[in-house]
Amino acid sequence: MRALKIAAAGMSAQQMRVEVISNNLANMNTTGYNARRAEFADLHYQQLARPGTINASDGTVLPTGVQLGLGVRSSAISVMLSQGSLAATGGDLDLAIEGDGYLEVTLPSGVSAYTRDGGLKLTGDGQIVTSDGYPVVPDITIPRDTRSISINAEGEVYGYFNDQVQPQLLGQFSLAGFTNAKGLAAIGSNLFLETPASGPSAVATPGTDGLGVLRQGYLEDSSVDPVREVTDLIEAQRGYELNSKVITAADQMLSAMVQLR
Repeated sequence: MRALKIAAAGMSAQQMRVEVISNNLANMNTTGYNARRAEFADLHYQQLARPGTINASDGTVLPTGVQLGLGVRSSAISVMLSQGSLAATGGDLDLAIEGDGYLEVTLPSGVSAYTRDGGLKLTGDGQIVTSDGYPVVPDITIPRDTRSISINAEGEVYGYFNDQVQPQLLGQFSLAGFTNAKGLAAIGSNLFLETPASGPSAVATPGTDGLGVLRQGYLEDSSVDPVREVTDLIEAQRGYELNSKVITAADQMLSAMVQLR
């Protein structure tokens, strides 16, 4: 009775889909979050009669054969890369990336990570860091006597001081781009790591080499569409119910079989 295992694989697949949807909905207010989508593929087939098998002495072959599928498996959880809407915050260190690219940060281990969460902060020494305290690359320090700062679209950081008329250039942000951004490894806290699938990072000035530009005073909202997620949730729930009915039907067939006399 293969139907039991096939339906169980279907229920497991729909359960994973629900878990992905729930994670999307949980992060619908997470800055810079991109929705995920569960992708599936059919399992291998039992070739009870291979297509093209010679079926008679005159050379007649089977046009289709008998190939019995054995269920479904998860093939990927893909990131749906799309620009979230920009929400105005007015914060001097709130940066939204309009277009492609990631801010590079340095983890305590010394490894580089990448993020689109531009809600930056200052340490006691004036260093620009993420909300978790990871320094942004390149290192930019804001002097204590800075009255205000201005960041243009190209990432140049200017500081205004009480005893100076002209602003002073304090540093410049850069962005990192990837050939396959979907291949980045998510590690939580809005951070990603480079992988062989993503390819090496290509660091450049914002607005060049196909990278986006920076918008000061804005943050990128999550790209999750709640209406679409709820619709997908209903589909996954119905798929789960249908597979459970297959198990019930298979159980009834087995019950009738064992009661034969």
